[in-house]
Amino acid sequence: MPLTLAQLAEEAMALPSGSRAYLAEKLLETLDFEEDFAVSDPWLKEISRRCQELDAGAVQALPAEPAIAELRQSLA
Repeated sequence: MPLTLAQLAEEAMALPSGSRAYLAEKLLETLDFEEDFAVSDPWLKEISRRCQELDAGAVQALPAEPAIAELRQSLA
């Protein structure tokens, strides 16, 4: 019996952060945006580089709240 959407979401949320980031990236790639948006070449290169680092396991994604708190503390 297939999982319900709620069950699938619950299981996905239990994954490690890197796996959740990978899954989110794959899901976002499947969305059809009604309107294309412009992204400059330097940003496209940076996005590609960061995605490759995540995919290769060279870096790990951090939860936003602790990362922002750490950044704020370093600026204080």
